[in-house]
Order: sequence, then C-alpha cells, then structure tokens
Amino acid sequence: MTTIYGISNCDTVKKAQKWLEQNKVTYTFHDFRKDGLTPELLLSLQAKTTWDLLINKRSTTYRNLPSEVKDNLTGQTAIDTILAQPTLIKRPVLLINDNIHIGFKPAQYQELFIHD
Repeated sequence: MTTIYGISNCDTVKKAQKWLEQNKVTYTFHDFRKDGLTPELLLSLQAKTTWDLLINKRSTTYRNLPSEVKDNLTGQTAIDTILAQPTLIKRPVLLINDNIHIGFKPAQYQELFIHD
C-alpha cells in the first residue's frame, strides 16, 4: 500500500505524483487541506521520523512563525502548530506500507519502486 500525503497545489507533490503515474505505481493521495490532518495522523507520521525531518524549515510558513514558536517545535507545540498550519509539513510524505520517505527526488523513487 502506497500513500502520498501533501497538498494538491504543491509543485513537489505534483512532480512526485507525475513520477508515480509515469512509472505505473498505484497510490492513494491524501490532501492535508481537503482530506484533513488529524492529531492521530500527524502523530502516526511523526512516530516514523523526527520533527526535524517532518517540518519544512525552508517554507514561508515556517519563516513567518514567531521565534518563540520556531524554537519550541517539539511535542504539543509542534502538534498544535502543524495542525493549525499543515503547510509546515515537508512534502510529499510518502508512506509505503509502514516506511516513511519525505520529499521527492526521482533517484530515490527509482530506488524504491523500480527493481532491476
């Protein structure tokens, strides 16, 4: 089971979806804005990685956060902030069975899906 999480208007998510489609990989897309981001989903993703890898520190959303929030993005502060602003999550988040992969690089997807 392959699920890609992200936001439908994100260019990187679009590139990942295009790659998956071109390589005939069946997947489910979960749009954080349209399909929602629950505390349970966020915690299940975070349990497979770290906040540092899950949070997109290069995003405009992150840069616009007050310093006191940026300096404390762990635990409940991270949960509350990300639930309020799902664009803080680095995208796409790819879940293959129970393994998480964050971001999109064609070479990485090639390695994950194409077995020569």
